[in-house]
Order: sequence, then structure tokens, then C-alpha cells
Amino acid sequence: MGYGLLIPDRTQQRGASVSSLPPARVLSGPARTGTPTSPTRGQRPPKKSAIHGVSIRQLVEEIPEGGSTPDFQQKPVALALQEGKNAIFRALVCGEPKPEVCWQSTKGNLRNSSKYQISSSPGSNEHVLQINKLTGEDSDMYRCTAVNVYGEATCSTRLLVIEVSPLYKGYLVQAYVRGGKQPRGNKTAAADPNCIHIQGGKKGKEVAPDLRKELMDYRNLLKKRAPPPTKKKVDLEQVWQLLMTADRKDYERICLKYGIVDYRGMLRKLKELQKEREDKMAPYVNAVSNLRHIRVSKEGVATFDLELDLKYSGSKIHLYKDGEMIPYSFDNQTKRCLRRLGKRYQFQIRDLQPEDAGIYQIKVEDAEIFSTELDASAIPSRVVVPLAEAHCEERGEAVFECILSSPCPNAAWNFRHRPLQPSNKYEVFVSPDGLTHRLVVRGAHFSDMGPYSLGTGFHSSTAWLVVEAGKDRNLLTASADHQLQARRRGLEGRSDIYGQGRDATQSPRSRYKPGTGGFSKEAQGPQGHFSQGLANTEVQQGEDAMLSCTLTRDLGPGAWFKDGVELSAQDGVIFEQDGLVHRLLIAHVQGTQAGRYTFVAGNQRSEATLSVHDRPNVTEKLREPLVVKAGKPVTVKIPFQSRLPVQAAWKKDGAEVAGGSSPPGAQVALGDGFTRLCLPSAGRKDGDRDSVTLRSEGGSVQAELSLQVIGASPSLLPSQGPKGPRVLGSPCRQGQAQNKPQPPQGPLEVQDLQGAGVCLHWRPPDDSGGRAVEHYVVERRQAGRSTWPKVGEPPADSTAFTDAHVEQGRKYTFRVRAVTSEGAGEALESTEVLVAPEALPGPPSSPAIQSASSQGITLTWTAPRGPGSAHILGYLIEKRKKGSNIWTAVNAQPVPGRRWTVTDVRQGCPYEFRVTAVSPSGPGEPGPPSDAVFARDPVRAPGPVRDLQVIDTSHTSITLSWEQPDAQDGDTAQGYVVELRGSDSLQWIPCHKGTVPVTSFTAKGLRPQESYFVRVTAVNDGGLGQPTALDTLVQVMPVAIHPKFLMDSSTRDLLMVRAGDTIRVPVSFKAFPMPEVTWLKDGLPLLKSNVTSTKDGLTQLLIPVASFSDSGLYTVVLRNLQGGEAAYRFSLRVAACPKAPGPIRLQENVPGTVTAEWEPSPDETGGVPLYYEVLTRSSAHGPWCQAADRMHTNHFTLLGVLPGHEYHFRVVAKNELGASLPSDTSQPWCIPRQRDRFPVRRPSYREPNLSQKPRFLVGLRTHLLPQGCECCMSCAVHGWPRPHVTWFKDDQSLAGNPAVYSTDVLGVCSLIIPSVSPKDSGRYKAVAENALGEAISTASLIVTESSS
Repeated sequence: MGYGLLIPDRTQQRGASVSSLPPARVLSGPARTGTPTSPTRGQRPPKKSAIHGVSIRQLVEEIPEGGSTPDFQQKPVALALQEGKNAIFRALVCGEPKPEVCWQSTKGNLRNSSKYQISSSPGSNEHVLQINKLTGEDSDMYRCTAVNVYGEATCSTRLLVIEVSPLYKGYLVQAYVRGGKQPRGNKTAAADPNCIHIQGGKKGKEVAPDLRKELMDYRNLLKKRAPPPTKKKVDLEQVWQLLMTADRKDYERICLKYGIVDYRGMLRKLKELQKEREDKMAPYVNAVSNLRHIRVSKEGVATFDLELDLKYSGSKIHLYKDGEMIPYSFDNQTKRCLRRLGKRYQFQIRDLQPEDAGIYQIKVEDAEIFSTELDASAIPSRVVVPLAEAHCEERGEAVFECILSSPCPNAAWNFRHRPLQPSNKYEVFVSPDGLTHRLVVRGAHFSDMGPYSLGTGFHSSTAWLVVEAGKDRNLLTASADHQLQARRRGLEGRSDIYGQGRDATQSPRSRYKPGTGGFSKEAQGPQGHFSQGLANTEVQQGEDAMLSCTLTRDLGPGAWFKDGVELSAQDGVIFEQDGLVHRLLIAHVQGTQAGRYTFVAGNQRSEATLSVHDRPNVTEKLREPLVVKAGKPVTVKIPFQSRLPVQAAWKKDGAEVAGGSSPPGAQVALGDGFTRLCLPSAGRKDGDRDSVTLRSEGGSVQAELSLQVIGASPSLLPSQGPKGPRVLGSPCRQGQAQNKPQPPQGPLEVQDLQGAGVCLHWRPPDDSGGRAVEHYVVERRQAGRSTWPKVGEPPADSTAFTDAHVEQGRKYTFRVRAVTSEGAGEALESTEVLVAPEALPGPPSSPAIQSASSQGITLTWTAPRGPGSAHILGYLIEKRKKGSNIWTAVNAQPVPGRRWTVTDVRQGCPYEFRVTAVSPSGPGEPGPPSDAVFARDPVRAPGPVRDLQVIDTSHTSITLSWEQPDAQDGDTAQGYVVELRGSDSLQWIPCHKGTVPVTSFTAKGLRPQESYFVRVTAVNDGGLGQPTALDTLVQVMPVAIHPKFLMDSSTRDLLMVRAGDTIRVPVSFKAFPMPEVTWLKDGLPLLKSNVTSTKDGLTQLLIPVASFSDSGLYTVVLRNLQGGEAAYRFSLRVAACPKAPGPIRLQENVPGTVTAEWEPSPDETGGVPLYYEVLTRSSAHGPWCQAADRMHTNHFTLLGVLPGHEYHFRVVAKNELGASLPSDTSQPWCIPRQRDRFPVRRPSYREPNLSQKPRFLVGLRTHLLPQGCECCMSCAVHGWPRPHVTWFKDDQSLAGNPAVYSTDVLGVCSLIIPSVSPKDSGRYKAVAENALGEAISTASLIVTESSS
């Protein structure tokens, strides 16, 4: 809508206005007057551009630093479009200073603003030329020129407009034209050779040209318009990738398609490529399985999927087509999308087109994972140009034509939903490229009228055939055709051409008066002649109107009258007759055409009134928002035209503006042909959408305007203060506001989408700086980092953004800025948020076996609980044989229920099962496995157990035993169930999990002194048998036991203890109930100094310090209440270590022996049992050696005494408590040795001659050392007599040189220099000399200087 803007200015009078905007300028970019021309001086030869087809000329001698000539970063691309479409050329221009851009064509200028729209994006280098509603005259060469002070850049592009022939427009065939005039609404029909014209009337007829020849000419036109596409060359590497993931049955088809003839060589190469592929996949993928190639659904959606186990969840997944990466999204409504369910990845391609055919690849990072092919033949054909309604006269020919997106051999024609077979009446033509399908209906009759359709299997197109009688017939307007088509479909009065429900009273062309209840009696005409008369009609000025009536029989030609005057075609109306239906069509109704209309046929007539409403019309329009300065008065004037009184209502943000109320001081005025809104002072809050509604009896119209209030800037202030009103017809753009927008209104809410990213929500800024918000900038920062990378730019109308590229388990901070033409404002920052990891469902329960047979096993389970288990999509079931560790999937897709029958089992095999829950975030942990169950038919349950009895009880347990039941016909028991029931309860409770495999069981954890009923049931694959129960209650308490002592091998009847030690004597016993324990010593009670204790079958005697008086006979007596008694006796003796024996005497009673005698130990006479140990030591053996032990006499004889040896003796007294001090002999025992002389002859021998002159076994070798290192030069020399080695350097002896020293160890001679220097470099020599000769060995030493 357009308006005048009044700003006070003393240079003009108040109330003056500019009626219209200046014409659109061809120049876009910075302001420039006139068409840019190139200067004649300083021209340079054309420069080369990086873009092909761009010509650059430099206009100055030298370009200063920082400047550059214009250039194109992206030039406009050539377009070929159908007429009626809009063409858009885009160019990206660069240069410093910013160049001016203009558009030109070879046919003239582009100053028609309604036809050509030239624009440039603020703050960017993009320039756009848009050409609206293309016609054949727009086919031309268009040139874009960019000019600045340093040069000029030019590029050209071509626009080809494809003119649509009448076959595209519906192939309207004009049978007869009244008076030989052109029908209204088809002005080009006379000049179009593809139209058939037949003149009729009394002057005769002119036969039309052959229709078939015209159809053939049109086929040639289609071939010229759409050249066959060039076949894209397929990279052979992509074919190999396709073969690696293809099924083996498809190898032959792929090889034939792509020309691979060496089949064996292909298999060998595939093995090599498979190894390379696995190596590339290893860093990113654990496993790839369940590959499903592309399949196309009936809805035309291509789907392919796979199961992918990634090592890192953040790995990038890319989609390629024919080797080029293509984008995809996670939204199901986009062209290409990805759906993920756990490890299952499914890609979908919607709205398939022929160009979608090709080889698709899935890559994880840079590793190829899966390749599949979408064949062009699998893409369903779509209707590009649909069928159009055809008209022909009776016995004439009708032509239907449809163009498909791809060849479809199965396309079939139908008439009234019945298939048509090619015959003489129906001829079917298909173009060589298989895209154009044509049906010719010959000899049409009224019975051939109806819908004809072309079906491709997935899509179809339908159009009507109208067979007309040989009478004059005018072409309908487009709206009348639509209404006629709706009536043929039985939809008149209920839906319009687009299928949207609309009442007949709301037709865009005409409407009956509401509340009339139908036609007036006068309008309906006499009954029997008019089945439907004319109806009173109301229309808006400028709309189309139609008056219609229907006769009951043919009364001959009719006539139309307006206010009693007969109408003709020269009055701008169209007459139409369709059988008994007569219509009067009036296009673009004006106020002078309102009146009383009458239709007369024979002597019958019908009348109705046509009312034309004239609503107000706004005469001026503004193209852009109105920009004003804050604090200045503003007057907005809306001029309009209306023949009726008008009321004006101004609204701001949906609220009506009253005088001085909202906003404060606002004034609304209504004059002759205008309405005005005055604001005394514009504020930031006044900048928004305003509207004014103009109402009259003829209708109402609403005009909207956008008012932008910017902050004050020195560039906007006038030199002489504002004192008079100034009228503007275009936005105020003398200066640019420097105010940036405020931060968006908070708080910035961050919502975790549970695995799908995070969603941000904010509110628009309270003050946008007087400029419209162009978009928002969303940034994020990861915890621990300082950078804020940009993650998105939501549009201005969106205050929400979803960031799907966050990593789970990490913390982030987000911020949002509003961006206007002045730049980005301050940021609204969120608090730090943690992206929670995906919660997977918990494990379900262990499956319960509901039934088992050789045909299948039925399982049931319960749902999991906990986080992630709220939305369960289904369950995955796995099985394994008992004893195996390999689980096998039972179902490929999750099952929704919690009951499943597994049929894939082998009879007689035992199986275990487990269940995994699946949620939108993926599968959870598997549940525990079930008990093993055999896949076999049920057997009979076992019988009752035999001889059930209680064999033992305790304070907390009962031990049972029983015998197996009698087996009959394979009903052997496989286990047992033991159950208990309290004396005050009726419910049997199992004592264990599963079954008991043996025939005895101990029930533990029972309450002491409680009574229980007990029963045992046998179990096998046939189920539970008949239980066997004890008739009496079983009390949880031990059985009465007679007192008895528990003796073992460690129990002794005599104990000996050292005096002063602690005595602890434990005695174990068994008895129930607990007996009375009594300790006695020598038949008398114990003294108080002795301590005894009794607990849990153990009694103990404790004597802290043993003394000799504690020796005696001890007795432990056990007595119970029933008179039972048991006793245990043991002797205790307290003693000390024995004293040493007396002196030892030695004597020789027998030659060669010696007898040692000693005095007994004094303790021997005290009655303490002891014994002696004898040790000997001789001069030949130094240490003491045991000669005898445990001797109970006081003498010992040593045999084998040798003359000349000295013997020493030692005797020690011992008992059970230890040994005494030793008693040694004072003098050793020795027998003198007598020696005899005997001669010794020394043997004589000859010594060998070992003399040898010196020779070097290992010579010296050259050394290369850096300065400061130690040098050791070694050699090995041999000779006899032992040679003497002398060292020389450069033939100078080193003897006595303090800087070196030499060694000679067993013939290995070394010269050592502790720290070498450059002066030590030279020739070294070792000379070995003895009496027989000499030997020489030389070597070099090279010392390198270290570089500083």
C-alpha cells in the first residue's frame, strides 16, 4: 500500500504531498545519476578475471594501495524458463571503493518497475535483477556492469523464454466464431498458427488445416525445446565401491551395466579392496551389518539403511552422490533426511526426480562404509505438464497431451476409469524420448464426453472432453471455465477450482443476496418454462459477474436486455448458451453496468437486479517502510477515492487510535479524499505496524504501513530547524542511524531435547534501534574454552533455535544477538547448562517360560523400570543353546508386546532366552537370561516323592530327606521344590530359587522355636507333580543329645607345663540341652585362682601362672537334667628344666674305643623323667656332633677312635620342658701315633721349549673422537719370554709423559688418554720386544673440535 508522509518543514506549505514515487532506477548499489559511462582517457587493455566470461578494464594509470578495480565473485547464470514464470539473476560484485552496478538488455532499458525489480542486499555484495511474468519478448541477452573510479567489469548472460503453445494452455479449439471476431480472452489466437479457426454463419465455412500435421509440428517443437540430457560419466572407483557392498546376485548386472568383462579379475580386486576398506574403517567403526539397498515405495520415497556401530558417537556421517557430498537433515519433511533408531541409520530421499538417479555413498569421516545405486528406471514418472480440457464439435477430433518427468512404458489411458485400447477411434502416440504421451479421439459423440486420464502407476492426470453441437459458442473466461469444470465434477456451490470448500454466496465472481432464501418469484419466471430463473446478484466494482438461467425446453434463440435496452457484443458482454442454460458474462464490472437485466426467450422472460458496490480506493502507495527521526512530529496522509461517504479508523498494533489517547497526543483527521494521522513527537515505541480501515456502503479497504523510528543523528538534523511540514512520498534516507539494537529479552531458556540437541527460546529486543531486526546470531561456548563459535542465524520472525551439534555430557553457555542494518547488538547470555547423556532403557525381567513344545517356546516378561524406560518402542529377543556364549537374534524388528513365541528351535535342544528393551535413544542393556528349557513336547508330571522325613533340626534350620517318586512312562523327576508353611498361615512359601536336584535339603534362616508344615513336590518338563507333606508340625529346635566329649588326635591324658607359664586346657563336648559342667582336681573342687568357662559346646581351664602345686589329676564332669553324665580325666604336671650332669671321666676299656662316664643330674633322684644327650668334637672336625641321644644311663662308649686325634666330650640332661647346661671334659682324649719310614722316588721329566718372538693377536685401530673425551687404545700381544711393550706418538716415546698412562694385563696392553685435545691427534705405535725379536702395531687418533 502507498501513502504520503508529512514531516514539518518551513520550505513547504502544510498539507502538500507528492502523489507518486520517482520511477524505478536501473542502477543498484550506491546512488548514481545517469547511466555509467567509461572515461576515454587512461584506458587500459582488458584485465583477466578469475571468473570466465568477465571483462575488466582499468581506467587509471596506477591504483593506490587499498583500492581495486571491480570484479565478479559470481556472475549471473543463463536461464531457460516457461512463460509466465519469474526470472531472477544474481551477481556478487567486489571492488574498493564499492562499485556501482547497473543492468541492461540489448532491446532497451529496464525502467518498467512493475516488470523489472532491481535490488541489492544491505551490507553484502549481492545484486539481483528480477523479471516478472515472462513472455516471449523477454528472451534476450542481459548485461551486468560494475563501475568504480578505478575500472569497469562487465559480464553477460542469456534468458530463453519457452513459449507455451495452445496444447499446453488446454488446446482450446474454436469451432465457430460469431461474426468472424476474435473471442475475448485469447487475443493472440488469430496470429497463432497452432490454433484452428472456422468461420461460420450465413457466409459459409472455411475448412481448418489438418490437425495431425499440427500435432507433428508440435512434436518437433518439443524436441527443440528440451534437448536430450548428456549422460553423466560415472567414476569407475564408485563402481568398485558399489560392488563391495552389493549382493553377489547383482554382480553380473552391475558388470554388464558398467562394462566390466573380467569377472574373475573383478573378484580378485574386490578381495584387495575389501582389506583396504576394513583398514580405513577400523579407526571409526566397530561393525557394519544388515545393509539394505535402495528401494522405492509407492509414495515415491527412496529408502536405504544399515546398522552402524560407531567407536565414537561424535563421528561425522556424510552422504555422497556420484562422488559429490550432498546435504541432508534430520527433518522428515525435507528432500533428504536421516532417521536413527539405536544403531540403525535410515536415509530417505523424497520427491524423486530423474536427476536423483546415481550412486549414493555413506562415509564416516573419510572412510567409505556403504554404497548403493538408485536406478533411473526405479524412479516413478511424475506429471510435468498435466492434461488440459479439450473441446471439439460433434464428429470432430479431440487431442489430449501429457508430458511426464521420465519415460514410463506402463502408462495407460482411461476413459471414465476404464482402460482404453488403441483403435481407429482412439490413437495413442508416444514421443521418441518417452516423455510426451498424446491421445487422439476421432469422431467424437456426446457419449464420449467425460473425464479422460493418463496413469503411470503412482501418478495420474485427468481432464474433461466437451463435445459441442454445431452452434456458435463464445470462449468462456478463465473464471467461467473453472466454474463449468467444477459443475461437471458435481462440485458447484460446494467447492472451487482448488478443492477448497466455499459457499455459492461467497463466489469470487458473484454472490446472491444473503437472506433472500432463494430466487424471487419474478426472477424465477413461469413454472414449466424456467427450471431456474435469474437471481439478484451483488458484486464489487472491477470483479466479474455472471447472470444465468435454465429453460425446461428449447424456446429458440434468446435475447438479453438491460433496463429495457437490448444488449449486443459491442456492449462489452459475452453471451453463452450451453444446451438449455443461458449465461450473460460481464468482465470487470463498472458502476454504470448496474441495473435491471432481463432474459427473453420466445414469450417467456426472467429478470434480476445487478448491484455494483464501490468501495474506497487508495490512490498512492509506498514501496518501503517509513523512516522518521525520534522526537520529531510526524504526519501520515492517506489519499483515497470514493463516490460514497467514508469513515476512517486508524489502528496501532491492533488497538484503535483514539484522539489523544494512544499514543498520547495522536490526532486523526478525515478530509475530502484523504485521512491523516498526526503524531506530535515520534518515539521508538511508535515504530511498528500501523493500519487504517476505510469503510463506506460499498465496502471497506484496509491499508497497512510500517513506521520505523530511528535515534537522532547529526546527519539527519536540518541546517535550519524544522518549522514547516514537509511531504515525502518515499522513505527518509538522508542519513543512517547509528543506534544498535538492545539485547533480546530474557531469560534465555535452554531446553535439553534428550539426544536431539538443545532448544533455545528468547523474546525479541525491547528496542531494536529503530531498524527492523534482520536476523539473530546464536553463539555457544564450551566449558573450559574462551571462544564463541557461531552455530546459527535464525530469521527475524523466529525466537527459537535448535542446536543439534552438541556433545552429550558437556557443559555449554549460549548467547543471542539481534542484528539490524546497523549491525549486531549486545548479547543475551544463558547460564551454563549440562547436556545430559541419553538415558537408555533398563533391562527387562528374566523371561518366564509360559509353554514349550517341539514347535516353539512361548515367553513372557515384564517391562523395565528407571530412567529411559518411559517410552519403550519394543523389545529384541535373543536365544542361545545351553552352554554356549553366542546369542542369536530372534526378531529383526522390535516387538511391541511383552509376549512372544519363538518358533525357530530344534527339537530336543535346551535353550536360554533374554530380552532387550528399545527406546528412541537406542537399545538398553539385555535382561538376565531365562532358565534353560527343552524344545520338546510336554511330558507327564512326576508322581509324589516317597519317605519324606526330618533328619535334623537346629535353632534356625530343618534338614529333610526323601526318596524319588516311582517313574512310569518317562515321568522321571528332574528336580524338587521344597515349601514351608507356618502354623498360623495358609500360604506355602518356596524355600529356594529354581529346583533342588538332589533328594535332601536344609531350609535355613527359620525363626527359632517356631513350628512349620513341610511338603516336597517333584518337577520335570511336564510340570509339578503331586506334593507330599508331613502330617505333623516340625519345631525349629535341636534334638536332645546325651552329653559326650569330642576327642581327637590332639587330646592327651598327660600334660606337662613349665613352671611360670599360663595353662589353657580347652575341652569340646556335645549335648542338648546345655549340661552342668563341673571341674575337679584330685577329686576336689578347684581353687579360686583357677578359672573355668563354658560356652557353645566348649569348656576351658585357665591357670594364669603355673606352679608346682598345680600338678595333679583333673576331672571334667557333664550332667544334664535327664540324669545323663559324662567325665573326662587328664594329668597335669608342672616342672622345670633339669640341672647339669656331674664331671665326665674318660677311660679306654677296649683298644680303639673310649668310654665316657658322668655323675647323674640331681633332678634324676627327684623322680622327674629325663634323659641325656652326648656330643663329641675331634681335632679333625671342628663343630660339635651328636654322638648319642635319649640315653637313660650315665655312660657312653665311642668306637673308631683314631691315633693322633684329640676327642672332646659334652653331656646335656633333657626332659620335655628343655635341656640343662652342658657338662664338658676338662682334657681331651688322645692316642699317640707311631710312624714308619719309607723311601719316595721322584720322577724325572723334560721341560718343553716355549720360547716365541712377540706377535700381536689384536692390533690397534683408528679412533675418531671429539675434544674432551677419554681415549683408550688397546691391543693384545703374545710371546715368550713375556715381551715388553713401549708406546710411541709420531715416533716419539710416550714414556714419562704425564698426560697419558699405559697398562699391561696378561698380554692386553692399553694406552689411556683421559681427555683428548686437538694436539693429541697423530700416529700412535705400540712396540713389543723380547729376546727373540719385536712386533709393531700402528693406528691413528683424530680429534675433532666442538662447534660453538
